[in-house]
Amino acid sequence: MAPRVRVRRLGAVTAALVVLGLGTPVVRAADVDFGTPTTRATFGQQIEFVQPVTLGDAATRVELRLRFPDSLGPQVVELPGPSGSGPQTLRYTFVFSEGGHLLPNTRIRASWRIYSGPDDRTGTDGPEVVVTYADDRFAWRTLAGDLVRVHWYEGSDGFGRRALDIGETAVRETAELLGVTEEDPVDFFVYPNQDDFYDALGPGTRENVGGQANAGIRTLFALITPGEIDDRWVSIVIPHELVHLVFDTAVDNPYHFPPRWLNEGLAVYLSQGYDAGDRGAVEAAARDGSIIPLDGLTGQFPTTRDRFFLAYAESVAAVDYLIREYGRDALVRLIRSYADGRTDDEAFRDAIGIDVAAFGAAWLADLDASPPRRHGPQPAPAGPQPPGWQAGSSTPGPGAPVGTPGSRSPEPGAPAGQSDDNGPGPAVAVAIGAIVLGLAVVGLWRLRRRPGAWG
Repeated sequence: MAPRVRVRRLGAVTAALVVLGLGTPVVRAADVDFGTPTTRATFGQQIEFVQPVTLGDAATRVELRLRFPDSLGPQVVELPGPSGSGPQTLRYTFVFSEGGHLLPNTRIRASWRIYSGPDDRTGTDGPEVVVTYADDRFAWRTLAGDLVRVHWYEGSDGFGRRALDIGETAVRETAELLGVTEEDPVDFFVYPNQDDFYDALGPGTRENVGGQANAGIRTLFALITPGEIDDRWVSIVIPHELVHLVFDTAVDNPYHFPPRWLNEGLAVYLSQGYDAGDRGAVEAAARDGSIIPLDGLTGQFPTTRDRFFLAYAESVAAVDYLIREYGRDALVRLIRSYADGRTDDEAFRDAIGIDVAAFGAAWLADLDASPPRRHGPQPAPAGPQPPGWQAGSSTPGPGAPVGTPGSRSPEPGAPAGQSDDNGPGPAVAVAIGAIVLGLAVVGLWRLRRRPGAWG
């Protein structure tokens, strides 16, 4: 259900490696000869990266550079240079910890870079190798269509065909609605039992998740037993998750992703509509004051079961209202405008003429719901007032000492640090500068303590 999950680091893995060599097997430079790189993985335990080289000079530093899907640049593992020259074997073994995870079907591009001396600032790059994590615990069967490839390991050929037909229809119809062209295939992995499914998705998966789409690797994972393939909910969960992948194609830009309620609301609307169950939940929340405002649904949804499902019901209710009030074409314009890197307010103003806050207020009004009481940080209470102070006055009241708020100018000889309308005095300015400098130092210290890519 999480539509956009970017792989940031390696962790506990539920997949093995398939290795593909790219380019020529040997890369030669003035002082380095690279052989063919290899990788070897032990399921759920470790990945080993190996690069044979012949060095003309001793290397001062070695880097292993890993590029993940959707990452802006490589993650770099820095290693000490091997001693001496001649034939060498560069080796790095990563042992997966319990605190991380990598989804099956994730492709990683890896290469080595060698620096040969203190004056070598660019290094020499070795050949690249592509590794694809595959959940090889099972004998997968595959059936490919024009847009979707279904992989399953329990059930008949009819089971795979049914899953493929649902997926192909969902991707095609959503792409046509949003006016995008899907070129890269979507891999759809079907797990028949919960343990295998959760092992694939990782330890952080919520217990009420039955499917998950990952746009970065264009992969859908779903929990469907062979006996459930003809159940109505299957024809809902598959299109729901595949809508997320097409949505990602329609809004993709490097700056901003739309609110989650818009993404999930569209997926629910196109896969099952605004049905009676969701409508009843939203109307009940509107009556009893428990409704969640849309600005509370821009990121992660609540974790408790009732609020989790209410968040989905409200999301489709908001999309339904948008279509009723402004039309389906306005919804499509709104979604497509995000591809230009617009902010939420810019996208909403361009598509429907009002910003996000105004749309959220109008949606609540349509439900006859009052805005809920906001929790969290509140404005600080007013502090004590100096003697003679009159609120809202630009001059002190009778008997107010010079230099209290509202004073226009200090008396002659007022101490340094006394404030006037032109800003703080020298002592105050020095104090503020010291505080800012201190905060900057703390910030730099915290940045220096951030863990590395493999932390």
